[in-house]
Amino acid sequence: MSFDEIKNICIVGAGYVGGPTAAVFAKYCPHIQVVVCDIDQRRIDSWKSDKLPIFEPGLQDLVSTYIGTNLHFTTDVETAIRNADVVFIAVNTPTKMYGAGVGNGYDLSAYEAVSRSIAQYVVKDTIVVEKSTVPVRTAARIRTVFDSNKTSENIHFEILSNPEFLAEGTAIRNLEYPDRVLIGGERTPSGDAAVELVSQVYRNWVPEDRIINTNLWSSELAKLAANAFLAQRVSSINSMSILCEKTGADVEEIGRVLGSDKRIGSRFLQASAGFGGSCFGKDLRGLIYLCETYHLNEIADYWRQVLLMNSHQKTRFARLIVETMFGNIKRKNICVFGFSFKKNTFDTRESAAIDVTDFLLQEGSNIFVYDPLVPDLEIKRLFPSGVEPQRDPYTAALEADAIVIMTEWDEFVDLNYQRIYNQMKKPAFIFDSRNILDHEHLRDIGFYVFVIGKGVLAPHTNTPRTLALEEQAKL
Repeated sequence: MSFDEIKNICIVGAGYVGGPTAAVFAKYCPHIQVVVCDIDQRRIDSWKSDKLPIFEPGLQDLVSTYIGTNLHFTTDVETAIRNADVVFIAVNTPTKMYGAGVGNGYDLSAYEAVSRSIAQYVVKDTIVVEKSTVPVRTAARIRTVFDSNKTSENIHFEILSNPEFLAEGTAIRNLEYPDRVLIGGERTPSGDAAVELVSQVYRNWVPEDRIINTNLWSSELAKLAANAFLAQRVSSINSMSILCEKTGADVEEIGRVLGSDKRIGSRFLQASAGFGGSCFGKDLRGLIYLCETYHLNEIADYWRQVLLMNSHQKTRFARLIVETMFGNIKRKNICVFGFSFKKNTFDTRESAAIDVTDFLLQEGSNIFVYDPLVPDLEIKRLFPSGVEPQRDPYTAALEADAIVIMTEWDEFVDLNYQRIYNQMKKPAFIFDSRNILDHEHLRDIGFYVFVIGKGVLAPHTNTPRTLALEEQAKL
């Protein structure tokens, strides 16, 4: 078996991981040809156009600069794999929605299909890298697929794990300035050689001390562990936000105190209506299923509580909207600002906005949604009736009874809330699930403001009714 220098990289899967990763490889490795392949012709065509299939700040400029030089997109999967020295598997591994493990385990059907294609198409010793998030010991299963389908006994596959640690909205920055690059392989001479070659690719821009080498299984588990720990922090601060609302404490002040402790750190200590996106929930469910597979039920229950807390926070926030608006929102107009699960993306997967909107819709309200990036068609796909997407925030808020901030888009901070207040019904409510607005300014204008971890803040004209609302929120 022999692995020479890497001159050709193939990334299978032109999605959220494959596309950005390829673009950064192309930027920092001009001596390497990077090919992204996918069977979806429309997706490949989008990557070749000026309207990419995903949005990430800085991604369009990268693709435009390097496409056609050392960055390529194709549906010719066979040729891309055949020419590659290393193949990264970056296909989707969603939560399994059928059969054993439904709702928790990973659906690895696409992953296995790609593995079969790799085995059939390669003509030389090849390094195969797991880039997608997968359950621990997936590499062992994939090796069985390779050994059963390879075209020659003389072909050797070395399987590595190189999980992505990307956050949507900052993916390019995460790739260019990573906290760490994790590469796991088998502790054998050929495994060590493969790890070294892939490490050399990253050394073109990543400092040596940020490249971590582990065994294969540690690398596979580390990705699940990282997302589980981050999700746990979100649920932890959200649990504190509930206690703050009842006692008069301020969750932002609590977060600042906790964050000043170097043992804890300040990241992911911002209270909200709950985490969303394609990673935290999926990886927590995958971790829970993994624990149950090994009959570690107490460990599974521990991590399940993080999910339960997240679900509770979404429902609790929606209920508080109804309760604050006198227990009735039937036929009232609710304006939702933000529908993506976080800013700088149009991804709505598991967004808290979906759960909150669904709850408010079932209570009989009329919903108007404004999001700077989420397409109207996506909103209508999720809610065919009862929800009207708007392309302007002021139009969305016209004649509204309440505004609900669901995504921390920067532009929401800079809106003219006096103008918005003037065109709303009275009393006018704002529910800030992200704690991003100037609440004192809003109170000066005349808004009733509900802030997660602070409760109801009445306008600065303290009538008996406004004071009663503040006390009601603490009950």
